[in-house]
Amino acid sequence: MSGGEGAEIRARAVSDGVAQALWITGAGAVEMRETPFEAGPGMVEVETLYSGISRGTERLVWTGGVPDSEHETMKAPFQEGDFSFPVKYGYAAVGRLAGGAREGETVFVLHPHQDRFAVPQEAAVPVPDGVPPERAVLAANMETALNIVWDAGVSAGDRVTVVGAGVVGALAGYLCARMPGAEVCLVDVDAAKAGLAEAMGCAFATPGQAAGERDVVIHASASAGGLATAIGLAGMEATIVEASWFGTHRPEVPLGGAFHQRRLRIVGSQVGQVPPDRRARWSYRRRLEKALDLLADPALDVLISGETAFDGLAAEYGAILQDAATLCHRVRYAPVRG
Repeated sequence: MSGGEGAEIRARAVSDGVAQALWITGAGAVEMRETPFEAGPGMVEVETLYSGISRGTERLVWTGGVPDSEHETMKAPFQEGDFSFPVKYGYAAVGRLAGGAREGETVFVLHPHQDRFAVPQEAAVPVPDGVPPERAVLAANMETALNIVWDAGVSAGDRVTVVGAGVVGALAGYLCARMPGAEVCLVDVDAAKAGLAEAMGCAFATPGQAAGERDVVIHASASAGGLATAIGLAGMEATIVEASWFGTHRPEVPLGGAFHQRRLRIVGSQVGQVPPDRRARWSYRRRLEKALDLLADPALDVLISGETAFDGLAAEYGAILQDAATLCHRVRYAPVRG
């Protein structure tokens, strides 16, 4: 998470209780640290039930891959520290409110991995009754996918290809596949992702099998090869949405061949801003509430690729981020303390 959203709801740093939080202390290094917090006026205290690891972004942070120029724009809403380390990072926490008028309510918060914390009341978004808290950790990824689909302008009957079947790519495919008459294909180098594509309601192809002449192509593989595939699949005057974030890496972009003859358009999508054509009506809060609503489908549970107890997270964090098979890895917290 980043940009305007982070600036809008970033937490006030105060001190009332002490929690355990995961901190990235250097490139490739993490540790658990005691972290103070306070539930001051207008704030609520949250006892964390689950959090989700967003592998793509968190891996860039963990490896020190956030460019100096983007240290401010890429801040998560309740991040502490800086990308030059140490930094407390993450944005997919689900918990239960402790005390106050909303006591016991299950909420989603764009917060790092921490067992207890306090945030402004408006930042604790209720999880709908039809969405189990175990699945609600996907809310930030669904919010990103929703923003991508808006930026892509996908409509009924479109032929859509999503290159890169990670969590965000799969969710973008899931949303596009629910457009009436849309033909949606997920493309990934891993042929084992065919089952995931089927669960999302999409066809599947490896890059060598994928057919071209698509109306919209969404690129979410964060690789130069994936971007080349996306450009090659785009039809005449089609839109290519670049949903990957490359950090400090500078990929080669194949703008030769038929790129200009086809009059292709590449659109950058980033969840830190609501697309201009919706900005007057859609607040960040409304977008996140809709993302939570969209998680009611049990088919989305296939996107949870593993689970780790919070107490063991520091020991396993690096391996989780380096495993290419990781989709959304869920962190399970101890029962709420009395």
